[in-house]
Amino acid sequence: MYGLYVITERWQGRSHADITRAALAGGAKTIQLRDKELCVRELLATADQLREICTQAGAMFIVNDRLDVALAANADGVHLGPDDLPVASARRTLQGCEPRRFIVGASVANVEETQRAVANGADYLSVGCIFASATKPDAGDAIGLERIAEIRHVVSLPILGIGGITADTVAQVIAAGADGAAVISAVTRADDMEAAARRLAAIIEEAKRARKR
Repeated sequence: MYGLYVITERWQGRSHADITRAALAGGAKTIQLRDKELCVRELLATADQLREICTQAGAMFIVNDRLDVALAANADGVHLGPDDLPVASARRTLQGCEPRRFIVGASVANVEETQRAVANGADYLSVGCIFASATKPDAGDAIGLERIAEIRHVVSLPILGIGGITADTVAQVIAAGADGAAVISAVTRADDMEAAARRLAAIIEEAKRARKR
C-alpha cells in the first residue's frame, strides 16, 4: 500500500502541489505534507489542496506532525516523530471522532521504540535514518539497513525506510524487509521529479517481487 512515499518540501520555487502532482504522476502511492515554516492557516490551506490532488489520483495523503491539521483537512492520517504528539495521545484524541479509518504513522529507530509505537496504536512505522540525510539533519546518525531487518523480525506492521534513500540504494532497503521507502530530496530536488519518482517506484516494485521469489 505504501510503496513510494514522497514527503514534500518547497524547493527553489517548487510548491507542495507541484511536487505532489509530479510524484503521483510518477507512481508514488503516498504523499506526506511536511512544512515547519507555514502558519497553521497556510498549512491547512495547503493540506486541503494536496488532499484533493491525492484523492483524485487514488493516493494516500498524510500530514506530518499536526493531528489537528490532518483532521481538519480530512487527510488519511498523520505521521508523528519522536518530538511530536505521542501515538497513544493521538489515539485517545481520535476516540469519538467520525468512524472513518484514520492512519497514525510513527518514526522509530530501534526495536524498543518500535514495540512502544505498536503497543500505542501505530499503523505503520518509518525506520531511520537509514543513510545520512541532507534534508533532515536533525534525524540523527545513520542506523543502517540492518536495523530494518531487526524491526521486521519483531513486527508485522508496514515498514518504510527513510533517510538518504536514492534510486541507487532503495532496492537494498526493500531487500532488508521494508514495504516501501520514504524520500524527500530524491524526488523534490530531482531535475525531473516525475521521472525520478517513476524510477524509484519501479525499483521498489521489482525489489518486492524479487524478495518473494
